Amino acid sequence: MQTHEIRKRFLDHYVKNGHTEVASASLILDDPNLLFVNAGMVPFVPYFLGQQTAPYSRATSIQKCVRTLDIEEVGITTRHNTFFQMAGNFSFGDYFKREAITFAWTLLTGTQDQGGFGFDPERLWATVYLDDDEAFGIWRDEVGLPAERIQRRGMTDNYWSMGIPGPCGPCSEIFYDRGPAYGEEGGPEADEDRYIEIWNLVFMQNERGAGTSKDDYEILGPLPRKNIDTGMGVERVAFLLQGVENVYETDLLRPVIDRAEELTGRKYGSDDASDVRFRVIADHARTAAMLILDGVNPGNDGRGYVLRRLLRRIVRSARLLGAQQPTMRAFMDTVRVAMAPSYPQLDTDFERVRNVAVGEETAFLGTLASGSKLFEDVARQTKAQGSSRIGGADAFTLHDTYGFPIDLTLEMAAEAGLAVDRNGFAELMAEQRARAKADAQARKHAHADLTVYRELVDGHPTEFTGFDELNTEATVLALVRDGVRVPTAVTGEQVEVILDRSPLYAEAGGQIADAGVITADGTRLTVDDVQKIAKTLWVHKVTVDRGQVTEGDAVLAQVDSSWRHGATQGHSGTHMVHGALRQVLGPNAVQAGSLNKPGYLRFDFHWQGGLSGQTRQEIEDVSNAAVGADHTVNTIETSLDKAKEMGAMALFGENYGDAVRVVEIGGPFSMELCGGTHVAHSSQIGPITVLGESSVGSGVRRIEAFVGTESMQHLARERALLQGVATLLKVPSEDVPGRVENLIERLKTAEREVERSKSASLAASAGPLADAAERVGAVLLVATKAPGGVGGGALRALAADVRGRLGDAASVVVLFGEDGGKVPFVVATSGAARDAGIKAGDLVKTFAPAIGGRGGGKPDLAQGAGTDPGGIDAAVAALRAELTDR
Repeated sequence: MQTHEIRKRFLDHYVKNGHTEVASASLILDDPNLLFVNAGMVPFVPYFLGQQTAPYSRATSIQKCVRTLDIEEVGITTRHNTFFQMAGNFSFGDYFKREAITFAWTLLTGTQDQGGFGFDPERLWATVYLDDDEAFGIWRDEVGLPAERIQRRGMTDNYWSMGIPGPCGPCSEIFYDRGPAYGEEGGPEADEDRYIEIWNLVFMQNERGAGTSKDDYEILGPLPRKNIDTGMGVERVAFLLQGVENVYETDLLRPVIDRAEELTGRKYGSDDASDVRFRVIADHARTAAMLILDGVNPGNDGRGYVLRRLLRRIVRSARLLGAQQPTMRAFMDTVRVAMAPSYPQLDTDFERVRNVAVGEETAFLGTLASGSKLFEDVARQTKAQGSSRIGGADAFTLHDTYGFPIDLTLEMAAEAGLAVDRNGFAELMAEQRARAKADAQARKHAHADLTVYRELVDGHPTEFTGFDELNTEATVLALVRDGVRVPTAVTGEQVEVILDRSPLYAEAGGQIADAGVITADGTRLTVDDVQKIAKTLWVHKVTVDRGQVTEGDAVLAQVDSSWRHGATQGHSGTHMVHGALRQVLGPNAVQAGSLNKPGYLRFDFHWQGGLSGQTRQEIEDVSNAAVGADHTVNTIETSLDKAKEMGAMALFGENYGDAVRVVEIGGPFSMELCGGTHVAHSSQIGPITVLGESSVGSGVRRIEAFVGTESMQHLARERALLQGVATLLKVPSEDVPGRVENLIERLKTAEREVERSKSASLAASAGPLADAAERVGAVLLVATKAPGGVGGGALRALAADVRGRLGDAASVVVLFGEDGGKVPFVVATSGAARDAGIKAGDLVKTFAPAIGGRGGGKPDLAQGAGTDPGGIDAAVAALRAELTDR
């Protein structure tokens, strides 16, 4: 049975039993506790916590999930994936244990021709919590599962919570017995390789307190309503129903392994090390594609860093398997074929997904090339020190700082006849993981207590009137301060005001909140911010300027009309720039984020590489042409499916409801899902001036622009600046670029002349310095201040020149410079001096303290700097003393 059929049967079964089918949420949710959605119940957390009332009493979904805490372990075992699909059914105060158990059993054991999975009931086992006699009795007496195939287990295995204070409860897990060939008899308690968990039924009935582990927390008492949360592992069910050994051999992952075999010439199953690499490629390619699909781009922290690691591990694994050419394009193509039947957006947005993945591969192949050079330096230094083992710290630096994989370090070290301190490397990696886990735990906290808003969210959602008017009569429904409702607020106090109706836009979709006031007789409140709770309740954060406000007051909420005009210009201007980008660059230039406010817009978009000045100008021209066309701005309220049929653009990672608002400007030029405020005609945006374009992460670019009055003021400043420069240069404005170019060329020519003169002067000084060499101990020594103004590379070149003039003699050259209170220095030794055991790096230690400095280097050349020019004479004396004793 194909995985897509398993998904369909699961959803059909629960819809038939009165559940509402809920589409998978994005892998990225606005939750401070989560890097990615990691469980099927995550999108339903507000309902389980009582923060919101669920719009249905029963729901079913197949949720995309990603877990990446131990990426390095992926592929070593065959039981786990970073990306997986969790099929679940949920009850919000409706049914409980009996129905949850019987629904699951019916689907698992129902015949395939009747829509079930057709599992042999004789091979199914169940576990329950230690004292959950109710669940035990349902399994035994109602389902008919023999008591010997029902095992009781403790909190670690059969008591669920989110790891933080909140809902919790006992759970019952369903296992499938794979047979004696896979392990010993005795059920899940004896062997979880033979007995594979396929479904977890959570009976959410209690509330837990704080704790430090899975079984160390207090049960505070029962929840007001009992809920059900179940999770069936789609991939695990798939490998059992498809009769293969593990999840990597199912119809979703095996095709990637097959493609890797073709590209590398190696065979899966030939040896354990290669098999791990094949599994890494299969797992990571799918996960990377799904993350990119939901808007993640490679970066150096957070989600972006996880994606970067996944993609680079694919490249590394393919290389170690023998791939000589780039492979990412082929892997992404294969993932598309496997996953698109369940996730059609992967088809429609595939070019962007593939481009991001291939772009990271290209960048990493460059890293591997430069990393190889860095490795060669480390290997050379290791051998120069007489060692045959690369230190763990060096291997870790190559891995962590330069992205050079440890496997390649080991491989290249062996080729160079060196070993690697793997224990030292492992210790540093363990420390890094411990820090990461600690950081993750620190981010994990109880969900914000929104109980105070619960009644209002359920019974009094705010009516937003701001699309039609700027002044609205309203009633104060509640006042909230520090999470507690208060009856009144007086002059000077800050408070949150919830109104039944409001024209003030609440921050969303990149548009910041409206400015405005709320007034009544003798009362004036300045609106500092407006935010949404549960997407339906407007919370106005205000300062009481005068008078007092009391719950139940009739008030007038007013938007600052000048602010709103500027805000609509900024938001509609953002749509114009987006449309222009897609027209100039093509359909892959899609939105990655935005910010707009009066007079200004910032638009992030997916694109590989910077834009030329000509391209930026073309984007500005196309944007302004759309403005000048005076398009009518149309808004259409429709269903999400109809909006997609119309071609409306949606923001990746955003979760939309069934009813959406489409903003259309100029027909196909700009059509987007958007809940923001806009101008009525595009000409009202005013001129758009692109300020610049820059990178904000791998594969993400940012355009910034002024609009309207701010744009005109910016152009006026630019004109005044140009006129000022023209006056200084005494040329017409149109001749300024040529004149400046000419001046720059003349300046460069003058600088080259100065450098040539300086080089000649240095060369001339090298002879006298060499002539002044004196014998100290067994060497000729030149130790003195260099000519004034010499430092950096010139100081090194001069020291090497002096050393060369001293011929084959054992010689030491030490030159000091002065540069703004600092004392750079260079030490150069001849081959004969080094043969006598005199090394430049060692000499630094003898004199550097005298000038408050430090440095180091190789035996032939070392350098550093100090902070005390007055100590140069003492440094020379220390150097003489050291060489005299040799």
